[in-house]
Amino acid sequence: MFGGTKITTSTGSYSDNIQKLKKALGVCDAVVIGAGAGLSTSAGLTYSGERFEKYFFDFKEKYGITDMYSGGFYPFPNEETLWAWWARHIYFNRYIDSPKPVYENLLSLVKDKDYFVLTTNVDHRFQRAGFDKKRLYYTQGDYGLFQSVDPKIKKTFDNEEWVTKAMVAQGFVRDENGFFTVPEDINIKMTIPTELIPRCPVYGGKVTMNLRSDDTFVEDDGWHEAAERYENFLRTRKGKVLFLELGVGYNTPVIIKIPFWNMTAQNPEATYACVNQGEAVTLEAISNRSICIDGDIGEVIEKLV
Repeated sequence: MFGGTKITTSTGSYSDNIQKLKKALGVCDAVVIGAGAGLSTSAGLTYSGERFEKYFFDFKEKYGITDMYSGGFYPFPNEETLWAWWARHIYFNRYIDSPKPVYENLLSLVKDKDYFVLTTNVDHRFQRAGFDKKRLYYTQGDYGLFQSVDPKIKKTFDNEEWVTKAMVAQGFVRDENGFFTVPEDINIKMTIPTELIPRCPVYGGKVTMNLRSDDTFVEDDGWHEAAERYENFLRTRKGKVLFLELGVGYNTPVIIKIPFWNMTAQNPEATYACVNQGEAVTLEAISNRSICIDGDIGEVIEKLV
């Protein structure tokens, strides 16, 4: 998978490795967190099952869609239906609280440390949990942003106001906590009015999601500023650095996993830690400075707290 490089699991029991990670967190000079989809899954933001059945029951019944991820690629018959889908998809993954306090617990672990977060997640969970925005780098985009379909327009646009209008237009109502939920009579529409189809507020043309899927992804000024802050953090932090990888799979290993392995290998004082359900591995060459925990991230963080 990685050019012949050998990967392995680290030794030690589950409880022993949690103690090792707790010690590493205590003695490190800086923490670099690399977060993937598994972290949000552990926080209850699943794309299938009960959440999907609750919020997309009608799309499942009419179009046979079985989960939120595949629904994002479905060839809907018109823009009114397409954007009704995306309003729900954005809202229930970006503008609500996580079902479980995994991100909040993670913050309690590192808030007094010198930390930085690199993530491929696009659901804004770190900021909702209270992480410092200046210490976050979202490499793959944000559900809360639109971009023009013309990638030459290097701007992104906040979509919260539009999402709110589109949710109301479909018949969703707010609960006692101010979050949209399905009304008891389930009188929900699967379309939005034509006049609500989102348009670029500056140029008036069509928009799309600011999510990296191909070379049309817009890296705006905010994206480049975050990238620069991350590179500066890596450049200026030496010594006992903990590279803490959480829920990162093999879809895009060149963003987090492989760089974390390489940076650990290059710094003899660094420690690499990987917490992942079923995919907790490390490079054989750095196994003596690696902590691999195969388990639910939320449960591991609770034990660390």
